Amino acid sequence: MTSNDPLLQPYRLKHLTLKNRVMSTSHEPAYSEDGMPKERYRLYHAEKAKGGMALTMTAGSAIVSRDSPAAFGNLHAYDDAIVPWLRELVDDCHEHDCKVMIQITHLGRRTNWNKADWLPVLSASPVREAAHRTFPKTIEDWDIERIVADYASAAQRMQAAGLDGIEFEAYGHLMDGFWSPATNHRDDDYGGSLDNRLRFTWRVIDAVRAAVGPDFVVGIRMVADEDFDKGLSKEEGIEIARRLASSGKFDFLNIIRGHIDTDAALTGVIPLHGMPSSPHLDFAGEVRVATKFPVFHAARISDVATARHAIASGKLDMVGMTRAHIAEPHITRRVMAGEEHRIRPCVGATYCLDRIYEGGGALCIHNAATGREATIPHVISRTDGPLRSVAVVGAGAAGLEAARVLAERGHKVTVLEASSQAGGQVRLAAQNPRRRELIGIVDWRLAELERLGVEIRYDIWAGVDDVLALDPDAVVIATGGLPQSPPLGAGDDLVTSSWDIIAGSVKPAENVLLYDDNGGHQGMTAAELIGKAGSKLELLTPERFFAPEIGGMNHVPYMEAFHRSGVKITINTRLKSVRREGNQLVATLSSDYAKGWHEERRVDQVVVEHGTLPLDELYLELKPLSKNGGVIDYERLIHGGDIFPAKNPDGRFLLLRIGDAVQARNIHAAIYDGIRFGLRI
Repeated sequence: MTSNDPLLQPYRLKHLTLKNRVMSTSHEPAYSEDGMPKERYRLYHAEKAKGGMALTMTAGSAIVSRDSPAAFGNLHAYDDAIVPWLRELVDDCHEHDCKVMIQITHLGRRTNWNKADWLPVLSASPVREAAHRTFPKTIEDWDIERIVADYASAAQRMQAAGLDGIEFEAYGHLMDGFWSPATNHRDDDYGGSLDNRLRFTWRVIDAVRAAVGPDFVVGIRMVADEDFDKGLSKEEGIEIARRLASSGKFDFLNIIRGHIDTDAALTGVIPLHGMPSSPHLDFAGEVRVATKFPVFHAARISDVATARHAIASGKLDMVGMTRAHIAEPHITRRVMAGEEHRIRPCVGATYCLDRIYEGGGALCIHNAATGREATIPHVISRTDGPLRSVAVVGAGAAGLEAARVLAERGHKVTVLEASSQAGGQVRLAAQNPRRRELIGIVDWRLAELERLGVEIRYDIWAGVDDVLALDPDAVVIATGGLPQSPPLGAGDDLVTSSWDIIAGSVKPAENVLLYDDNGGHQGMTAAELIGKAGSKLELLTPERFFAPEIGGMNHVPYMEAFHRSGVKITINTRLKSVRREGNQLVATLSSDYAKGWHEERRVDQVVVEHGTLPLDELYLELKPLSKNGGVIDYERLIHGGDIFPAKNPDGRFLLLRIGDAVQARNIHAAIYDGIRFGLRI
């Protein structure tokens, strides 16, 4: 059937026919092994190909030289060993008529010397890069010669692997390091005029074209406006785009706006929740008008309506929905099937990128199958085993996910929830107006459970009798946890929980001390709300790294709020005790480092964040009634087999607990528990 949907129209790029206008732009999920795109990397891209997109752009970025050491698990484009691994990935994606390209680069100053072979990091000029704390050496003539050659040989490897094309990376890396006045202070043939600043780019593209020929697709992901006073201006950026487009040497432009050398700047390029949607789409459209050339773009285009508008209005030729596909790799398939309402939403949490930048692999905050395609399916199949009646106690993230997966498998599921609404700590987190999109995690699952016919019974503080009345074959305890106070020498009864502040049940006082030894979003959210209420706030932590459970990108909006509200931050300091003196509280502080050191703070309110302890009374009461006594075989959970050992021949049901009912963790851990245990019942 022919569709009139702009997103589903084919697009001709040189000799390639892209079956629709949806793509995933280059990003590095950090799934590589030894710099190679092995099984995990391949399955991740193959899943998106199954999901119907026309083009997946791998790597972000594959490195062309050894003195560009991997900063984020980058692929090694300089190594011949990559060719067969990429060939396998390409073949898997081509089975679904999904084209595959790769981004190649020299990272320049956006890495550090103390990685890989400990070779000097270089750039156009010795301008420090704050994000990686790099002081690069000035690139020399012989460096330029070998790196140009490295680009050409890397492009040949990509062509030999059967890739449909490549793109250069030119934002924050070596190539655009020559373009930008902020990073190019040279007075030779590579500095000064725009002609000179583009000289390295022309040398690279000429060498690559000589290596791969005129027919191989070569594009560039480029900054066309660095959006700060020292950087590349919009006028010069668009002029560069014009020159590249008219050269006959490039086949597409993939447009970026902003700079990425600090955490704060990076969120301007890649916004998270609470920030504007598709902030650079109109600018990308300007570049398309100015160049009359194929333009691709991605920057928080997270919903189908915006993507459709980008194509229908002529702003883009191909629209990148990159984080959206981490949350839902089957976006295009859903659109084709008339099921847009079933697309799992990207909620902008940016847990995926924060994990990458902190040295981990990309994981979606609420799709635990992404990056785990070898063991966790994105599409849940009906069980070929016995159908069971399952009671799920708790409708937070873990319980809702378990209920969804169990119902998809054909089981009869009943959810018992103590409150009048589902969502648990996710709903609490969404009380921060800036993070309200998190409620999509809950709303999507509630819609799926309604479709699947799952009954949720609210306002039931479930006891043993409530569970037994359902005559279940299995019971999933997802009751979550309750906030705890840190261990204090005195004053436990005088402190206020961060949860009470976030929920609004306790108002911030005039002068507040917030003690956080958890280092996650809970304490930071409470601090943000206290600061915005106009209170004078000191945020105190014993950690040597501030808020260590929050990645660099999510750190940005908190710090913006703290600076605007005048929040004082004190690290390396413990709260020892609290006492009352008159109408105020006196907090005694101590040090792990200086024995006997102490200070006092006189405040109106002490707020504490110390994580949660499991709400596990029901679980403990049900254990002796269960077949497995609550025992889970972890080896079989990981490697396969029946995870419920028979412990009690008189037991009536299988029993397990998940999420924070086990221990304090995060939203992703709760979702992961829900799906991996739901698949095993």
